[in-house]
Amino acid sequence: MAEQRQRALSTSGEALYEILALEKGATHDEIKKSYRKLALKYHPDKNPDNPEAAEKFKEINNAHATLTDLSKRNIYDKYGSLGLYVAEQFGEENVNTYFMLSSWWAKGLFAVCGLLTGCYLCCCLCCCFNCCCGKCKPKAPEGEQPEFCVSPEDLEEQIKNDMERDGETPITLQPTNVTEKTQLIGDSHRSYRTES
Repeated sequence: MAEQRQRALSTSGEALYEILALEKGATHDEIKKSYRKLALKYHPDKNPDNPEAAEKFKEINNAHATLTDLSKRNIYDKYGSLGLYVAEQFGEENVNTYFMLSSWWAKGLFAVCGLLTGCYLCCCLCCCFNCCCGKCKPKAPEGEQPEFCVSPEDLEEQIKNDMERDGETPITLQPTNVTEKTQLIGDSHRSYRTES
């Protein structure tokens, strides 16, 4: 099982060409011609008692489907089966980014930045000094008061206190019993005709 998994996620990009009995870099017409020939040879209708032929036919179809799709073929040629797996997981447009970030130099750069800044949460020293420590945070110009925020709870309390001081008390409860009936619920038939 481990050997099959390793084979399925190879980075060489040659196994699908070998299934179709082609060399890497074959043209579209060569792929089509080889697929037709092998599909006729291993088709399950021509080999009803051979389960290996049915498995081989599935592999041939998979190889043909991958190699005839231009974007999948480019990914396969460049990164192999592992590239196809990454494209399936993260999308075809993110394959190059994945392999770039998993390269040795990207990992080294990440480690060096972490050592220089002292943490991995900050992107760089500038971000660390501006956000974490606040030493280099820009100050308000002289003569202006710094902005401050008031929490919504404090603001509600201040409004309530102002209204109580002015003699107005805010309504905090709804009436419990209602004695009015609306005119819209009546049974009478209304006429909107104007008599002239």
